[in-house]
Amino acid sequence: MMTRIERSFRGISERLARRYLTNLGGEEIDDETVAGEDWAATISSESVGIGPTLTLTEVTVVFEGEEAALESLVEDFAQKAMRAGG
Repeated sequence: MMTRIERSFRGISERLARRYLTNLGGEEIDDETVAGEDWAATISSESVGIGPTLTLTEVTVVFEGEEAALESLVEDFAQKAMRAGG
């Protein structure tokens, strides 16, 4: 069964998200998509306001694939992203 998980991360770039996903076994398909054997991830970003004057880039990753493959992938990606982004 195919599963879809969407997670957002602040403090990392789309480029860094792609690098993390390729390090986790994926291959870049295009600027927005990285795919592994049993999964694919689509990356997008937007600026979000934090308080009255500060904006940050928020990167959203939509993971799709087999549930068993996504469980460890999403967790491993989140650990990398949190170490980088704070």
